[in-house]
Amino acid sequence: MMKMQFVKSMLLGLAAATALGAVPAAANPAMLFDVNSGAVIEHQDAFQRWHPASLTKLMTAYTTFRAVQAGELALNSPIRISKKAAAFPPAKMGYKPGSVLTLDNALKIIMVKSANDVAAAIGENVGGTTEAFAARMNAEAQRLGMSGSHWVNANGLHDPDQYTTARDLAILVRAIRLEYPQYASYFDIEGIIAGKAKLKNFNPLVGRFPGTDGMKTGFVCESGFNLVASANRDGRTLAAIVLGATSPDDRAEEAAKLLQNGFSRSGSSVSVTGLTPYGDNRDVATNMREEVCSKKSKHVASDGPVPTEAGAAPEKVSIIPEMTRPRNWVTVSLGGATGPKPKALGGRDLVDYADVPLPTWRPDMPAPTGAAPLVSGNVQARS
Repeated sequence: MMKMQFVKSMLLGLAAATALGAVPAAANPAMLFDVNSGAVIEHQDAFQRWHPASLTKLMTAYTTFRAVQAGELALNSPIRISKKAAAFPPAKMGYKPGSVLTLDNALKIIMVKSANDVAAAIGENVGGTTEAFAARMNAEAQRLGMSGSHWVNANGLHDPDQYTTARDLAILVRAIRLEYPQYASYFDIEGIIAGKAKLKNFNPLVGRFPGTDGMKTGFVCESGFNLVASANRDGRTLAAIVLGATSPDDRAEEAAKLLQNGFSRSGSSVSVTGLTPYGDNRDVATNMREEVCSKKSKHVASDGPVPTEAGAAPEKVSIIPEMTRPRNWVTVSLGGATGPKPKALGGRDLVDYADVPLPTWRPDMPAPTGAAPLVSGNVQARS
């Protein structure tokens, strides 16, 4: 039923899109474009609202880059893990509340491990609060022209009000790559070493598919398996966006095929920003839970630690060659944060407040600001 809906949506927009390389065969949003020129090579359901999952972390990174550029913090600034951040489910690093790492290491971790606890901590530290950071994400998206996106959190854990589109993600990818080329190395790290643990990048194209230079995977049951992959060959950089695949292998193979074919083709005269919106029910976010995570689905998954990002152990994907050389590892660790504290925190540490009511104050003493008011005839003892 869901696939039929996608096909219907694609057929409605096909008349206007055929000349631009729209591809009606698959049943999930996809897009291929030239990063430098913005020229669209292929697209399908590019305006269909979709839950981004951990592709959210690309928006988190971009919003953070903007804050660094504005002088609000530096790459060696402290990112402190709060109790709230530490409590998020996997994928995560499992750092204890109060742990501090540099923004530089935090960014490396969220791009490779896709750690939800670290991404949440970036949002809290850069924005001051989760809500304030989400407001900044939305402001940046609006400024960029990402008209089909709305952000609620920094890590991409599912929220029905957090969504984007393939077209909006293409705008975001171009903004990251063209505005901040100095940060390109965050997106093609093959693996990180954290203590005794060696953690491979969830994106199997990195280090294996020729020319790959990024960028990010994403998965929750509601989104299916998402991937943004970019590659450079002969001075030309293309990016493929695949949303809603039913397995990590499928998303990787589809992205690789888009890139492979794209390097032998030229882009259209229409740019990412020039695409005309199309598609039936495009403003209704698709939910893939039944197709991806139900007991009857082909690829059973869950929100737990096993499938979160990596899914099942990767099988060989025909178009992606095996890695025949040693993997390049980057070491990350806690500590080393000698830079200025984020200005959003006013130079102070991030404070965790206990979620308990303030006690009623003693009647024979003046009540401080914020104390619960005394209810006449109901004086309770204080311990």
